Amino acid sequence: MSLLSQAQTYAAPVARVLLSLIFIMSGAQKIGGYSGTQQYMEMMGVSGSLLPLVILVELGAGLALLVGFRARLAAFVLAGFSLVSGAIFHLVPSFAMEGFEAQMQMINFWKNVTISGGLLMVVAAGAGILSFDKNASAVTA
Repeated sequence: MSLLSQAQTYAAPVARVLLSLIFIMSGAQKIGGYSGTQQYMEMMGVSGSLLPLVILVELGAGLALLVGFRARLAAFVLAGFSLVSGAIFHLVPSFAMEGFEAQMQMINFWKNVTISGGLLMVVAAGAGILSFDKNASAVTA
């Protein structure tokens, strides 16, 4: 088996791990800094009452993506979440900023867009090997 073939075999589970970690860590940090996160959301014009839903999306879909359980759905949800949160918390605020501060917000916005692109690759290609999705399809086949 060539190196490229091996890379193709394990790319999907490695990608799932790498893509999921930002959401799992972010959801966990929001629990630890709940009131501060809630205040920040309110400051940005988003109801702090949505924080439990945000945590559920980040942790729930992040963990599902990590283990490859309904990975396409989890990736789709996280892609949409990334685009919406990127627009609200990075793109829109950047319009009121100048210089380095605006540049950093735009970099963060494009980071969210890029993450969404990676997640949409999971939607297109599926969970790959070493996943609940793969194991479930093998059992039912």
